[in-house]
Formats: sequence, C-alpha cells, structure tokens
Amino acid sequence: MGSIIRGYKTGVKTYSTVNHIEFTWQERFHDHIIGNEDEYQHIKNFIINNPQNWDTDKFNN
Repeated sequence: MGSIIRGYKTGVKTYSTVNHIEFTWQERFHDHIIGNEDEYQHIKNFIINNPQNWDTDKFNN
C-alpha cells in the first residue's frame, strides 16, 4: 500500500511541476487504518463538519 501511495504522490507532484501548478503536500500528514465502526463514524463526522471551521482556521488567510 505504501508503494502505491508513494507512486501516486510522486505522480501528482511531477504533474504539477511540469505544468507549472503551485502545489505542495500537507506536512506531517499520515495515513491511519480505521479500526472499528465508532472510529469510522468519528472520522466521517469530522470530514462532514470540518468545512464549517474554515473561517477560524489558522491556515485561512
């Protein structure tokens, strides 16, 4: 799996460089295997609800 992800990320970065598209991967990002239904629901809710926090996010200039 790691090899597939690494290849994908390399391909995306190469494409952006060749096409002069400013792009960087998020630092300190790591994959996580979801262990059970409760964890899945927590992550799902985070993804659904997180855009509401954009106005107060430290990365929103």
